[in-house]
Amino acid sequence: MRSTGDGLATGGPHPTRGPLARTGAAAGGQDAAGQGEQIGYRGPTACAASGITYRQLDYWARTGLVEPSVRPAFGSGTQRLYSFRDVVVLKIVKRLLDTGVSLQNIRTAVQHLRSVGQGELARMTLMSDGATVYECTSPDEVVDLLQGGQGVFGIAVGVVWRDVESSLSQMHGERVDTGETLVGHNPSDELARRRNRAV
Repeated sequence: MRSTGDGLATGGPHPTRGPLARTGAAAGGQDAAGQGEQIGYRGPTACAASGITYRQLDYWARTGLVEPSVRPAFGSGTQRLYSFRDVVVLKIVKRLLDTGVSLQNIRTAVQHLRSVGQGELARMTLMSDGATVYECTSPDEVVDLLQGGQGVFGIAVGVVWRDVESSLSQMHGERVDTGETLVGHNPSDELARRRNRAV
């Protein structure tokens, strides 16, 4: 278990590693589908995959809680584009909010989630007692936290990752370099195919 500040606390018998630096993967490497940061997802797609409303998405972007890392909005008419990793973070934030974790602690947790490498992120479990968020990277740490009476609920980030990956495979992404719409595995969507033919 490790701590990254006031909102994400760790401790216990396991050795604490030093501060985490952004790795190549976290700074723009491949996502789980191997698509990298060249694929973005528009707001409605990010909402559908993460289970939040567009109003929440917009508010979180405007307040800096979860900003789109592929392309922010530059005024009216521009579309925000969220990375795969952004959508995973959106879904985690929703779960933390649903369980009553304070916004301040969620902000700290989001900063930490964005700072770790993608391999580490997929293996992480977040535990919370409703006030503090704990990061556990092994089953032993989860057990220690539960035995100490601190963990009330947990979020296995790898499970969230796979859920988002499955959801996004049915939806559309957008190539950042060309703007081409990438059709999900839904064969009935003729609109995106027509849009691509027109480009």
